Amino acid sequence: VKLVMNKLRTRTDFVRLLSANLEADSSEIRKLLTDSSFLDELGATPGTAMAVFMPDTYEFYWNAPAPQVLKKIQKNHVKFWTPARKEKAKNQGITPMEAIIVASIVDEETNVSADKGNIASVYLNRVRKGMKLQADPTVKFAIGDFAIRRVTSAMLVYDSPYNTYMYEGLPPGPICTPSAATINAVLDAPRSSYLYFCAKDDFSGRTAFAVTFEEQIRNANAYRRALDARGIH
Repeated sequence: VKLVMNKLRTRTDFVRLLSANLEADSSEIRKLLTDSSFLDELGATPGTAMAVFMPDTYEFYWNAPAPQVLKKIQKNHVKFWTPARKEKAKNQGITPMEAIIVASIVDEETNVSADKGNIASVYLNRVRKGMKLQADPTVKFAIGDFAIRRVTSAMLVYDSPYNTYMYEGLPPGPICTPSAATINAVLDAPRSSYLYFCAKDDFSGRTAFAVTFEEQIRNANAYRRALDARGIH
């Protein structure tokens, strides 16, 4: 069986993908993803389990046991983290696991490859300065509603360790399974002075970056006006 794993947001999505394509029982897979002893073999914890399963195409026998399936997918993660990539993470002041968590947020922020490095630089700068990340995708993940188009002030007070408007630092685990390209964008993120960004008001999908809060307010107000004009709430 060829198992095509694209970006997944939750472990439930992951369990569904595996159980729909393989004989492995969903309850057994779910149990393994919370088994500290098993996950320790994979270099993960129940909170970071999804970080070691990378999007790719995998090949299995249909009746492969669940532990074997998870271990084989995790080998791709091990292969990816070469000494050179580990050194890049160290130079950014983060661990490989933290790089994956940052990449998961970046992957949820944009599909535009050209903007990913600068978006990563914003989050890395905020981590270094002890600022809250204030990342909208983490709020959607915390709430569990990925169809939200506009994050409101009422949503920002949803109490969850994944809500980076409430809690400083990185969330306890990734909010999706980021692509290898996005992880590389984090590792190769430029040293910038950017501390803020928001979507451009032309709905091109590109990002407007800012160094100062005043500049960010101008960019954000322009985007809000564009959302209002289109009736997006």
